[in-house]
Amino acid sequence: MAANRGMVAGSRDGVVTIRHDGDGPTAKQLKNANEQICQICGDTVGFSATGDVFVACNECAFPVCRPCYEYERKEGNQCCPQCKTRYKRHKGSSRVPGDEEEDGVDDLDNEFNYAQGNGKGPQWQLQGQGEDVDLSSSSRHEPHHRIPCLTSGQQISGDIPDASPDRHSIRSPTPSYVDPSIPVPVRIVDPSKDLNSYGVGSVDWKERVESWRVKQEKNMIQVTHKYAAEGKGDIEGTGSNGEDLQMADDARLPLSRIVPISPNELNLYRIVIVLRLIILCFFFQYRITHPVWDAYGLWLVSVICEVWFALSWLLDQFPKWYPINRETYLDRLALRYDREGEPSQLAPIDVFVSTVDPLKEPPLITANTVLSILAVDYPVDKVSCYVSDDGSAMLTFEALSETAEFARKWVPFCKKHNIEPRAPEFYFAQKIDYLKDKVQPSFVKERRAMKREYEEFKVRINALVAKAQKIPEEGWTMADGTPWPGNNPRDHPGMIQVFLGHSGGLDTDGNELPRLVYVSREKRPGFQHHKKAGAMNALIRVSAVLTNGAYLLNVDCDHYFNSSKALREAMCFMMDPALGRKTCYVQFPQRFDGIDLHDRYANRNIVFFDINMKGLDGIQGPVYVGTGCCFNRQALYGYDPVLTEADLEPNIIIKSCCGGRKKKDKSYIDSKNRAMKRTESSAPIFNMEDIEEGFEGYEDERSLLMSQKSLEKRFGQSPIFIASTFMTQGGIPPSTNPASLLKEAIHVISCGYEDKTEWGKEIGWIYGSVTEDILTGFKMHARGWISIYCMPLRPCFKGSAPINLSDRLNQVLRWALGSVEILLSRHCPIWYGYNGRLKLLERLAYINTIVYPITSIPLIAYCVLPAICLLTNKFIIPEISNYAGMFFILLFASIFATGILELRWSGVGIEDWWRNEQFWVIGGTSAHLFAVFQGLLKVLAGIDTNFTVTSKATDDEGDFSELYVFKWTSLLIPPTTVLVINLVGIVAGVSYAINSGYQSWGPLFGKLFFSIWVILHLYPFLKGLMGKQNRTPTIVIVWSILLASIFSLLWVKIDPFISPTQKALSRGQCGVNC
Repeated sequence: MAANRGMVAGSRDGVVTIRHDGDGPTAKQLKNANEQICQICGDTVGFSATGDVFVACNECAFPVCRPCYEYERKEGNQCCPQCKTRYKRHKGSSRVPGDEEEDGVDDLDNEFNYAQGNGKGPQWQLQGQGEDVDLSSSSRHEPHHRIPCLTSGQQISGDIPDASPDRHSIRSPTPSYVDPSIPVPVRIVDPSKDLNSYGVGSVDWKERVESWRVKQEKNMIQVTHKYAAEGKGDIEGTGSNGEDLQMADDARLPLSRIVPISPNELNLYRIVIVLRLIILCFFFQYRITHPVWDAYGLWLVSVICEVWFALSWLLDQFPKWYPINRETYLDRLALRYDREGEPSQLAPIDVFVSTVDPLKEPPLITANTVLSILAVDYPVDKVSCYVSDDGSAMLTFEALSETAEFARKWVPFCKKHNIEPRAPEFYFAQKIDYLKDKVQPSFVKERRAMKREYEEFKVRINALVAKAQKIPEEGWTMADGTPWPGNNPRDHPGMIQVFLGHSGGLDTDGNELPRLVYVSREKRPGFQHHKKAGAMNALIRVSAVLTNGAYLLNVDCDHYFNSSKALREAMCFMMDPALGRKTCYVQFPQRFDGIDLHDRYANRNIVFFDINMKGLDGIQGPVYVGTGCCFNRQALYGYDPVLTEADLEPNIIIKSCCGGRKKKDKSYIDSKNRAMKRTESSAPIFNMEDIEEGFEGYEDERSLLMSQKSLEKRFGQSPIFIASTFMTQGGIPPSTNPASLLKEAIHVISCGYEDKTEWGKEIGWIYGSVTEDILTGFKMHARGWISIYCMPLRPCFKGSAPINLSDRLNQVLRWALGSVEILLSRHCPIWYGYNGRLKLLERLAYINTIVYPITSIPLIAYCVLPAICLLTNKFIIPEISNYAGMFFILLFASIFATGILELRWSGVGIEDWWRNEQFWVIGGTSAHLFAVFQGLLKVLAGIDTNFTVTSKATDDEGDFSELYVFKWTSLLIPPTTVLVINLVGIVAGVSYAINSGYQSWGPLFGKLFFSIWVILHLYPFLKGLMGKQNRTPTIVIVWSILLASIFSLLWVKIDPFISPTQKALSRGQCGVNC
């Protein structure tokens, strides 16, 4: 895509070019005939015995070289892998069984000659100005009129070439590249027929040829070793000493491996879990059979809370049964797909950056994220960066324009000196020896110059931010005087601007830069836009039209690439022959900058990312966490994975309910057949039941490809986008020109494009929750996909987190609200997708991610119970014997043992674990409680809550100054109340013990233990209320006094736990029975 072609804005009614900065590039010259590549082995096709380009198939001219053609005739099924037509015998080929049926004509000289104007020659159906254009054979021989076919498996690098002088886009059912200079016939495919009969996308033949080649190469390596052992040196006739063959052997090794955790640690960990479960059973047996009759209400509430806590522990613990670590081999990836001196075979990747409000998400942070993407260590023609501006802010647009200009200087500096990280703000802020490992004398001088350039860049960005604080009455205008199309963020056309492209994106050294595209989808009143999920789906479609990378990687605007190898790390899994075909996404852990040393509010989430996610990686893969994730585009399209025989076994629930292998039900057999057919074909398949009923049943087997009408109903009415969905290896049709692609891109981001389609239901990011990440990952896992957790030594991504207490609680509130929405939807993991391929432990993990907010209700009740016990002089546990006391001691010991063993195999520190426990109580007594009620109001009463973007402001006033800022929010009320009640209870309990004598101190310690346990967990919250000067804000003091006074007055007035007889005795009144 050429850069600086001007912004394109519009909707379904038309497209307008806002401004022109330059003319687009001319069409690139196409490859000539002798450069055709065999679609099986990757070698050149070569020539036939007559000197012409070798054509194996007479029907579709599928590019196959002579050796692969001979192999298929002798050892294969003798058919073309594309159209399934039997190969005819060529000159020089030996006869095989079946040749006797031919008419004996081996001369192919006149095979493709067609008479001029006889009406029987092949026709191309062109989609251009709404007309069909016929290309005669004479026009196809002219280079000026070359129009290549639509490719399915070929990724093209560089710019999007023009189609023809008439700027027509072309579509052909042939899924592979065919050079237009060769006069070949084209089959007209009937879309109503089962396209599997044409063999579209079949890779069965390809896989057999590959296995044959592997065996031949292994035999060659064995010969090499034999000669080396005999001391004969080079292999006769090869001039090789075996090193090249050894390199080829290394290239076939796995690109990653599982690093097992020590069996001793893991087995002991599992034993403790089982023992803890047994102890829990005895504990509940005692608790239920020994009620406290004089405090029956308190006892009943405590037992109910403890049962819920036990269930929550089970949901959280057992998904961590199979924790694993992984290791990647970047050198093997380069050896296999990115050899020096050869064209890179790495897959193209589209990187998505999402932003909404530039005042809460400063443009400087977004600019650093974009710069780190543009400087990534990956072939520049394989990377495209799309920035989604869902707030249509001109500030974001202008900042991105400045970023594109600065990137021309920053990217070559990064790659020349191999610096890390490649976000300038964080690189220059590092307090390390930046001269370490630097050997070039010019580095110091160039670094100083670049730092000065970046400081000037920051000043320009800050000037834009200052200017944006005051919006003109007439709205913003662009540099050429044109009104900014996004002046009304709720009513504006779609906008696309290509800042950097293949032709316009050159750095100061003259090298190409990755593509940088600004996208703001159309918004109109009366349409549901689905917030971030809708914006991400718009990026999926516009990227498929413009670049169509085989893989997608999305990051938030504040998550920059901390490692330039991040994309290569993901490709070690995605491009692995064993894992890639069934991996839906590779999730990276989130790491953060700017967090206080002690991580007061557990912003790092170390326990979740280093313990829970490792455990899920050993089952079916980690959950999607919304950022730092590389997707397989085919998985987002709702396609099924390529599964093996072992993957198709019924899960444990199906086995237990329907029997084992001897009693396979029809749904399992149909599901297996579907998946096996998917395995044998590279073309994506659909089952109509997937579309209409999700995974509720696989009753009928349908065709591998849907009709055109069904495709439009599923994907929307965009022929170019639909065609791109079948290109499993990425790439765009070389026949289309930039103008037509930009027009189509505007169309696919229009606000009405998704109407009556499957977007947000089965395709792309799933709608229905503010935490669209959980829902999207769950749908993929339910289809049978697996995910991978990649955690390199150097974190691949780093971001910012809200270190302020109020902002942190609002962030947790949004996450919890999304979980409640999923819990009350049809996609709830408790009842959704049991006929799919979701493993049992993976399902438990998803159930845990959506029910955890409900834990806030028993948690807040359990935190208040100790104070009530102190105030009433009662207790929830009766006097226990030594036998019962042993189980209490064992229960607490098992809890601590489980935690300690988790820390050992995960490497998490004790402080991180304790901070996580503290914030679990803080969040449970505040944000989670509000989320439950807000979710119920939203689902049952239709009262929606506003989506609050987490503030990502920079810390300009000093280190962690934001940590001590007090921002009042209603979320602070419940934990404040719990603190006050427990403090009052401790004072009352101690006072009662002093007045009652020595014998009352023993029971008091048990009550004090639980109350102090609550206060210790809420201690970070208490520090947050006190602020930097350790002074509690006035509003908190007022609330505390008010709540304590009300509680005391009610207690004196009601006195609910003392009987009337005791009240009379305390007042000195005696009746008849005194």
